Amino acid sequence: MNLAMKLTLTRIFLIPFFMVFMFVDNVWTRIFALIIFILAGLTDAFDGFFARKLNVITKFGVFLDPLADKLIISAAFISFVSLKELHIPAWMVVLIISREFIITGLRLLAMSNGRVIAADKTGKFKTTSQIIAIIAILLVLVLNSFRKDLVPTYPFLHDILTHAPYWIMMYVTVLTVYSGITYLRKHKDILALDTNK
Repeated sequence: MNLAMKLTLTRIFLIPFFMVFMFVDNVWTRIFALIIFILAGLTDAFDGFFARKLNVITKFGVFLDPLADKLIISAAFISFVSLKELHIPAWMVVLIISREFIITGLRLLAMSNGRVIAADKTGKFKTTSQIIAIIAILLVLVLNSFRKDLVPTYPFLHDILTHAPYWIMMYVTVLTVYSGITYLRKHKDILALDTNK
C-alpha cells in the first residue's frame, strides 16, 4: 500500500474518533475534535501531493480520496445538526449529503463503464470551502464554551457565535449544490451510456 493510500485511509480511520469527541459536551473534547479534523484536512492535502510526487495514482485511489472527504465532511455536518446550540437546519445537511452521494454514485457508474471522474476545480474548491467552514464552526463551538466569560467583555461576539454557523452553512450549501449541478451537466453522457445498456 502506497503512502497516498495510507493517508486517505487514515482520514477514514479518524471519523469515529472525531464523532466521539463531538458528542461529549466538554471544551477539551471539542478542541480534540477540532485537532482531529485539521489532521484529516492535512491528510487530504498531502495524499494527492504524494500520489503525484511518487507517481502512484490509481483508479481506486482517485475514487477513494473524494469518498473519504465525503465521509468525514458528512460526519461533521451531521454532528452540527445534532448540536442545538449551532442552530443549523437539517435541510442544509440533507442537501449537502444528497449531493455528495449522488456524485459518488455517478463516479461508480463511470467506473462500471471504464471511466474515472477525477475532482475538477469546482469540486476541489467546494471541498476546500467545506473543510474551512467546518473548522470555523468547530472554532465557534470551542469559543461557545467560554461564552459567559467572553461576551461581557466583547459583546459583538454574541451575534457572531449565535449566527455565524448558520450563514457559513448557507454559503456551503449553495456552493455544494451548485458544484453538484455542474458535475451532472459535465458528465451527463455517463448517465446516457448507462441508460443505453
